[in-house]
Amino acid sequence: MTILLPLYPWIKSLHIISMVAWMAGMFYLPRLYVYHCGLRRGSAESERFKVMERRLLKQIINPAMMSTWTFGLLLVATPGVIDWHAGWWHVKLLAVILMSGFHGALSKWRRDFLEDRNTRSERFYRIANEVPTLLLIVIVFMVIARPF
Repeated sequence: MTILLPLYPWIKSLHIISMVAWMAGMFYLPRLYVYHCGLRRGSAESERFKVMERRLLKQIINPAMMSTWTFGLLLVATPGVIDWHAGWWHVKLLAVILMSGFHGALSKWRRDFLEDRNTRSERFYRIANEVPTLLLIVIVFMVIARPF
C-alpha cells in the first residue's frame, strides 16, 4: 500500500485528533453516570441526563472510535510504520481492544440508565471512570517509548 506513504502525516494527524475526541468522551461519560446515579428515576433531571448521555455516545464517542480505528488501520497498512517483530504494537493493540470493550460496556450501561434499570453504584462508576485513563497511559507509552 505504497499509495499511503505520502498521506502518512495526514492519516497520523487524523488518527490523533480522532483519538483525542474518543478519549474526551470516554472520560466524560462515566462521570455523567456518577451524577446520574444520584437522581430520582423518572425525574426531569434524570431524563436530561439520558439525553446528554445519548448525544455524547452517539454524536461524539461512537464516530470518534470508528475514525480512530479507521485511521489506525490505515497507519498499520502504511509500509514501514510497524516493525512486526517488535512487541510494543501487540500491547498497544490489546489496550485498544480493551478500550473498545470498555466503550461497549459504557453503551450497555447507558441502556440500563435509559430503561431505568441501573443497579450499579456511584462508587462503581467512579472506579470505572479510571479505566480509560489507565488504558490511555499504556497506549501512549507503547507508541512513544516503544519499550519492547
